[in-house]
Amino acid sequence: MVQLTLPKNSTISKGKTWPKPEGAVNLREFHIYRWNPDDNLNPRVDTYFVNVDDCGPMVLDAIIWIKNKVDPTLTFRRSCREGVCGSCAMNIDGTNTLACTRSMTEVKGAIAIYPLPHMSVVKDLVPDLTNFYAQHASVQPWLQTITPAPEKEWRQTPSDRAKLDGLYECILCACCSTSCPSYWWNSDRYLGPAVLLQAYRWISDSRDEATGERLDNVEDPFRLYRCHTIMNCAKACPKGLNPAKAIADIKDLMIERQL
Repeated sequence: MVQLTLPKNSTISKGKTWPKPEGAVNLREFHIYRWNPDDNLNPRVDTYFVNVDDCGPMVLDAIIWIKNKVDPTLTFRRSCREGVCGSCAMNIDGTNTLACTRSMTEVKGAIAIYPLPHMSVVKDLVPDLTNFYAQHASVQPWLQTITPAPEKEWRQTPSDRAKLDGLYECILCACCSTSCPSYWWNSDRYLGPAVLLQAYRWISDSRDEATGERLDNVEDPFRLYRCHTIMNCAKACPKGLNPAKAIADIKDLMIERQL
């Protein structure tokens, strides 16, 4: 379970209970966080009832159903089935996850949905990821080489390619970083598990020729060493990745180059 960061000087109040759909016999109750920066009101939690017989099985299907058939003002991100994965990350039943992969049957009772915790909220379920994306850009997540580019492609042995497994699959959903207490407390300076996983993806790439510069870039008491191996990141990752291991591997490389 994780805590949420609210707008300053605010508390969550009980919001509106929307009417049940007429004629529906198979209902699921949803408690959804609502906040609009333009109405000068405190955040609230609205209650909705979804006709499960009229929508798909996933939490995202239910949220879309609510927006289309009950409350068009409900705001959330999603790019699922459009070639961009990770956009529908939110806190569902106390766990950071993707709404498109969380089945309603996995949650008992009313389904509580909040934005990713400890981030500023743009509106409703939309967190402000500006800092998160800026941190990702700061590790320069692209191949860097000095050697002239080959005519066709940079070649890599199967064993070197295998070293990237468990790293390249990251979809930057921010579920791991927003589940990390160290990131909650130091997100202005600590890069967090998602970005450090991305950094190690390029550090460990045999084709990249900027390893030293990449290690210099993350070697900092806050940028790297705020990780306390709490392991929330690995538990939260919807792709089953282990950012904590990647961070530990970066620390090992720091030690090796000092020997």
